[in-house]
Amino acid sequence: MFRKIDKLVLSSIFMNKISKNIYEIPKESGMLVPARIFASEKIIEQVKEDKTLEQIKNVAFLKGILKYAIALPDCHRGYGFPIGGVAAFDMDKGVISPGGIGYDINCSVRLLRTNLKKEDIEKKKKEVADAIYNKIPSGVGRGSPFTITRKEFSNLLEGGAQYIVERGFGKKEDYLHTEEEGKMKADASKVSDRAVKRGIGQVGTLGAGNHFLEIQYVDEIFDEKIAKKFGIKKGQVTIMIHCGSRGLGHQVASDYIQLMEKNMGLKDCQTGN
Repeated sequence: MFRKIDKLVLSSIFMNKISKNIYEIPKESGMLVPARIFASEKIIEQVKEDKTLEQIKNVAFLKGILKYAIALPDCHRGYGFPIGGVAAFDMDKGVISPGGIGYDINCSVRLLRTNLKKEDIEKKKKEVADAIYNKIPSGVGRGSPFTITRKEFSNLLEGGAQYIVERGFGKKEDYLHTEEEGKMKADASKVSDRAVKRGIGQVGTLGAGNHFLEIQYVDEIFDEKIAKKFGIKKGQVTIMIHCGSRGLGHQVASDYIQLMEKNMGLKDCQTGN
């Protein structure tokens, strides 16, 4: 058991500090479980400025939630849940929430290693940035550099990263080290024409909004053992990519949420503040 160290009131929400980097909003006023926030004091100060704490507290009202509503260190204001929000629900009595955080399927951040060092590109930053901008379409309305048929798009939806590697973009090792080896069981025939239309012209693009591609370098190593496991060294150049399915995923989710509402309705819902 953790020992409670002190108590805080942030954004009009009362919290206990359980231990270093662990805070808890106690169960109250209809909450079914407490809410736990795993964050440093610096992060807590930042999330006070948005709706993160209110959103994770609201998650604790959802029917069938188990143990805690959780906000992880990357937490910030989201769509329903905060980004970085996690919750588990009882299989028989819990809610189904396909869009708790948002609709961007597989939206995530990936870090790619390179064999370059900071000094290798220090004097070529503009050239590198220009080359990336020219190679990777980004921004609203920027179309894909690839022309693919509906059949090829279906193969992509069902084959995932493995299909991309088959087409010559990447190596087998790339998908062997990702979830489900880059391919989950899927049936492209269940994807609507509207969803396909919104996605087929976006393959190979970065998109807009908060998606980004950033050239970085490793400034400091905090855990030598873990860094070695990942092949990360001080001064090494890395590439961070934040992207997801965008219009395609949003439409797929919207289609099936509407179907769920039609067939199941919204009965027995509990709502937060």
